[in-house]
Amino acid sequence: MASTSEIRNRLIDRLMAISNSDYLKALEKMIDSSNIQEKLIALTEEQKLMLTMSDEDIKTGRIIDQEALNKQELEWLKEKPA
Repeated sequence: MASTSEIRNRLIDRLMAISNSDYLKALEKMIDSSNIQEKLIALTEEQKLMLTMSDEDIKTGRIIDQEALNKQELEWLKEKPA
């Protein structure tokens, strides 16, 4: 299945080839009338704090790659009593 970026890029390529202004205006009107605009999500103070802490972790190098995280998680699960 194609990713959102791939679909968007294909559509952009096709739009760039259209020279009929009436057709483009109709497409623009259809897009404007749809409800696909991004909706803002209100974050709680706790969520904002977690994002701030995550940014600080990245800046200071307190990060771990996915493979190492998976390995640590498997070791933790083995140690955990059933």
